[in-house]
Amino acid sequence: MNAINTTDLRPGQVFTEPVYTEGKYLLVAAEVPLRQKDIDVLISWGIEIVKTEGTLVDLDKQAEDQQDGQKSVVFSISDVQENSVPYRSYKHLIERLNMVFTNLKSGEDVEMNALDNICVQLLQDLRDYPNNFVEYILGGEIIGNELAKSSVNTAILSAMTAQELKLPNHKIHNIVAGALLHDVGMLRLSKGITEKKGGLSEAELEQIKSHPVHTSKIVTKELFGPHEVNLIAIQHHERWDGQGYPDKISGQDIDIGARIVSVADAFEAMVSKKSYRNSLVGYQAIKNLMADNARRFDPAVIMAFTKIIGIYPIGSIVQMNGNIIARVVSVHSNAPMRPIIQMLTDGKGEALDPGQDAVVDLLVDKTLFIKHAIDPEEYAKKNQ
Repeated sequence: MNAINTTDLRPGQVFTEPVYTEGKYLLVAAEVPLRQKDIDVLISWGIEIVKTEGTLVDLDKQAEDQQDGQKSVVFSISDVQENSVPYRSYKHLIERLNMVFTNLKSGEDVEMNALDNICVQLLQDLRDYPNNFVEYILGGEIIGNELAKSSVNTAILSAMTAQELKLPNHKIHNIVAGALLHDVGMLRLSKGITEKKGGLSEAELEQIKSHPVHTSKIVTKELFGPHEVNLIAIQHHERWDGQGYPDKISGQDIDIGARIVSVADAFEAMVSKKSYRNSLVGYQAIKNLMADNARRFDPAVIMAFTKIIGIYPIGSIVQMNGNIIARVVSVHSNAPMRPIIQMLTDGKGEALDPGQDAVVDLLVDKTLFIKHAIDPEEYAKKNQ
């Protein structure tokens, strides 16, 4: 193994193989960014050397290699950001949750503490990389671990909405935990139903509708989770108008956490690819939520969600006036139609250099405006 001095470690470093402390305790997994708190722990324990069979990844060089002669990769989130710290952190959250789901499915004992640790990590990552995570959700380019990916995405969106609503920190933590677990009951259903292509029969739909009950049983009887997490588990398919399931409760009687997760889950489902349909672009998904008219969703939650996501969500590819294509990189909650964009093509339709500074705040530059959103996948296919 290669020995590395603790004093040589830096936040954001990534190694090709796991890094261990004395006694072969895992410090950080392969291809997962090292965090400052990991280094702080080593210092507090007086550990001077860590070991790995791998080598340090040169992230800058890899990013440069990817960009050389490949201007089209600007439309692919995974190609551009695969080696970035935020992207690796996002993937790591999915992998950790997938391990929890795998253990639950195989009947192994899982403690609620495992979920709590993921919640803490997710909230910290969200504070560090708020804009990146929304873009990854819309990109949808991570393949596999679909239930874990969907659950992490829903938890990210739920956390952002709860923060916009200024809920207390302990409440936000439980909402994130509930969002991570909200569909875990699907593990109790057959793959023939959950992965079926095409429409479901009435009997199959009834089985799908049973998953909140299965989730509740997992939360209460296997994880011994908090009451607030269980409320999200059992109520996230209730509707504002009382026409949901399993108990047909309505309005304020539905737990606020469940109301938030319901909106986040619906948006995530619309923008993610499923076996039975293609995804909607973020703009169309937001339009669908705004057209709900207090049927499925709490109007106050929809308003908060729209503020943090924007009419054109971060990562959206948009057609501007003047034949310009751009990506939304930030939103203004007080002016959702005038986000901050990064131009991807010039007025002649020619791709700009990925390193070129072409960021424009549409609140400042009033000569530019968004005409409509573009499906990034379809656009990428046309420009290959």
